[in-house]
Amino acid sequence: MNVVVWIVTGLLAAMFLMAGSMKLLKSKDDLVASNQSMHWAKDFPAGLFKFIGAAEVAAAFGLILPGAFGIATWLVPAAAIGLVVVMIGAAITHLRHKEYPNVVMNLVLLAAALFVAIERIGPQSF
Repeated sequence: MNVVVWIVTGLLAAMFLMAGSMKLLKSKDDLVASNQSMHWAKDFPAGLFKFIGAAEVAAAFGLILPGAFGIATWLVPAAAIGLVVVMIGAAITHLRHKEYPNVVMNLVLLAAALFVAIERIGPQSF
């Protein structure tokens, strides 16, 4: 089961590293104009948009590095719980904008983050 948890953790980290990096490296206006699934961002200040990106990147590193190096391993479930909170907010935002395919993806990522948090707190803790 530990291998399954690592696989889910790795996929989750890859998704959030990619999504967060995109938010950090491109301007909000460029992403809104070029990406249909980012129209929600037009309602948020640019600083908050960058903060969300930084939180996603930090969580991606927090999911992998502590467990890989065996240092401060409590950060792994903490990062996963943080992503659960982010995905709840994302799902609510996408629901308000009637972006239903994005809500489905948010719920899948939320379930994966919740799985990692539960497993790393409980039976598959470090």
